[in-house]
Formats: sequence, C-alpha cells, structure tokens
Amino acid sequence: MLDVLCAELNNYFLKDKGKDIHFGEYTISNGSIGPLDFLQPGQFFRIVGSVFNDGVYEYPASGLKDEAFTGAVWAMAVPSPVIALADEIEKWAEANADVIDSPYSSESFGGYSYTKETASDGSSGAAWKSHFASEMNRWRKARVNR
Repeated sequence: MLDVLCAELNNYFLKDKGKDIHFGEYTISNGSIGPLDFLQPGQFFRIVGSVFNDGVYEYPASGLKDEAFTGAVWAMAVPSPVIALADEIEKWAEANADVIDSPYSSESFGGYSYTKETASDGSSGAAWKSHFASEMNRWRKARVNR
C-alpha cells in the first residue's frame, strides 16, 4: 500500500534528489538486491527501471524476482505518519472490502438505507482516496507536466 500511496501523493520522500537517486546496473539474486551501502536496515527504497520489481520496498528486501537491470534505486525518507497512514488505509480497505466490491452504490429496503463512498472519479475501488483525502493532503506534491 505504501507504493500506491506514494504514487497517489506524487511524493517518494526524497531528501535530496541529486543524492538519493542512484542510477546503475543492479542484480537481484535469490530474491534480494544488494548490498546497497546507501540504505539502512528498515529504510524504504524505490526500484525504477526493472522489468519485474518496480515498486517500493523495505531494506533489506526479500521475495523479489531475480533479474539484472539498468535503472535506479531511490533512497526514501518516509515519515512515520505516512507509514502509519498506509497501514490505516490498508486496514480500512480490508474492513470495508464487501462494500467496496459491491456493484451497488446505494440501496434501501425496510427503513434501512446506505450509500457507498466513492472516489472523486466515481470508482468505488478507490474510495480510500476520498475517505483519507484530508490526511493525505499534507503530504501531496504538485504534479509537473513536462
């Protein structure tokens, strides 16, 4: 969920772009990448340019698909409130899975009614975006089209 949240926020929490993005040739072997001397145990990092493993992981990562690639590893400095928010979103989505996956946006019968929360784009699967919008806004970065 942290990967999806960072993408939604357009924020991968780099302290210094020039120092935190490491371009090169990387090998993932036995499900692990590294050693990467610029990461600390427990630090999150992003893989970019891989065929199989693009995404956000916690170092040292395991369970990756073996490959060699030319790309980048981003050393992230994710604040603990963002990690907690990602966990909260995941728990909320699990607790509301039945309603989120329902094809109905509202129903009423016998004096009972409800309306399912939906995202601003009308999709119910992304209802977490609208439900947690106020908490996420603090961490958002503007998108720049180039």
